[in-house]
Amino acid sequence: MTHRFATLACCFLLLPSFALAGDWPAFRGPHGNGLADETNVPVKWSAIENVRWKVALPQPSNGSPIVSNGHVFVACAEDVDGKLRSLYCFERVTGNQVWVQTVDFGRKMPTHKTNPYCGTTPAADGSHVVVWHASAGLHCYDFSGKQVWSRDLGEFQHMWGYGTSPVIHGDRVFLHTGPGTSVRVLALSLKTGNTIWETPEPLEGSAEKRPDGHYLGSWCTPVIATVAGQTQMICAMPNRLVGYDLATGDILWHCAGLRHDRGDLAYSSPILAGDICVDTGGFSGPAIGVRLGGRGDLTTTSRLWRREKNPQSIGTGVFVEGFVYRPNSGPNTLECIDPRTGDSLWQERTDQGANWGSIVFVDGRGYLTDQKGTTLVFSPSREKLTVIATNRLDETCNATPAVSDGQLFIRTHQNLYCIGE
Repeated sequence: MTHRFATLACCFLLLPSFALAGDWPAFRGPHGNGLADETNVPVKWSAIENVRWKVALPQPSNGSPIVSNGHVFVACAEDVDGKLRSLYCFERVTGNQVWVQTVDFGRKMPTHKTNPYCGTTPAADGSHVVVWHASAGLHCYDFSGKQVWSRDLGEFQHMWGYGTSPVIHGDRVFLHTGPGTSVRVLALSLKTGNTIWETPEPLEGSAEKRPDGHYLGSWCTPVIATVAGQTQMICAMPNRLVGYDLATGDILWHCAGLRHDRGDLAYSSPILAGDICVDTGGFSGPAIGVRLGGRGDLTTTSRLWRREKNPQSIGTGVFVEGFVYRPNSGPNTLECIDPRTGDSLWQERTDQGANWGSIVFVDGRGYLTDQKGTTLVFSPSREKLTVIATNRLDETCNATPAVSDGQLFIRTHQNLYCIGE
């Protein structure tokens, strides 16, 4: 290749990656749960109102922006075939491009038309930024754009493409490589890129389909938490939830329940609701709630509930004030779920495009951007959907906003926006 909330009580604590004040350094923010430690974030905007700056991007993508130490990073292909895969760095205040690093992969890989190339979110720690280009490798740069290291982890081919994102925690990078023929989770040194441990996920069938011909794959970005005093990584694999020892990669626990008669699929990330983990299978698959803290197979001992059929779940929800708020795509609804029972308290249409992005919760409000580039701002309530504002950019968007120092950074298929009053 050529290179051109916070603390939750008792047994559970969601751990942030290293982040400077005001940073949004990874997918779903500094805590990995969509919750922002911010105030005075804009409530209303349009394509011209409250736009601090916007920059055009060369190709559409579903990857989200991040903000770290005065820089905004976003992954983007340079060509429609995804042979050139780039990481862009912009100056946070002005939007001026600082640098771009491009990997010339030289081959067109399969993907779905709804998942353009570079559908992954980078991760940064204030001085290093890491981007996953799947078959084109995992790459680390310093903030001047100099390559620190690069790893070729093999070929990852799936008819629907790729989309998992790396996670930085301490001096390590954690990555779920699926989907593909070599599905595994890895820990690598942030300094050198050397593998510290890797744990494969055994799957039946091909990279794309299980033996009965139904679909197979996980695009889940894992979350890191301390459960009962032990730090672990939790990831939704195609047919089960898995908890890994962060130090060794050993499987601490697993819970079945995501498999269904239409496939073994996981799109969204796990949602940590106190000492309960909630996850929803893809392709209108089952939703499950698992009480954390056990070891081994938790399917019969700690799985609290399983709801067989749900709306399509692609974006990830948030846990706020005792309830999970989940975005649904097909039908395009927002849903309030009790994580203790799995009961749906309400499910209401958002009157927007399909909800592929994840929810961000900041300053007492939820933000959800749909495929039409419309961001719904809502107030959490167990009673009903309470809409505060509806903000239209009228551009295609499958990404999730980043929140930093009172501003929103929204990536559409056409542009990167900085929204601020």
